[in-house]
Amino acid sequence: MDFLTETPEGVVICVRAKPRSSRAGVEGAANGALVVKIRSAPVDGKANKELVETLAEAFSVPKSRVLFKSGETSKTKRMLLAGVSAADVERVVK
Repeated sequence: MDFLTETPEGVVICVRAKPRSSRAGVEGAANGALVVKIRSAPVDGKANKELVETLAEAFSVPKSRVLFKSGETSKTKRMLLAGVSAADVERVVK
């Protein structure tokens, strides 16, 4: 999986956010990023908040363990999933 890097804290994933989708959820991997659909528009941080909630739910971790590494104002973001392994990510994506 070319969109993730394992670290001692967990995995860092490259995420491509798709705002204003009809429903939220992990869509799959494409072009070196994990595509995540979110319903919110990218206004006042609402999309980022929903992105964190969606990833936390998909990977069964508390929201506090989903952290931004970079790209908070971009559609493509790097996020740390603390305590998550590459195998966990693979299970969710498939």
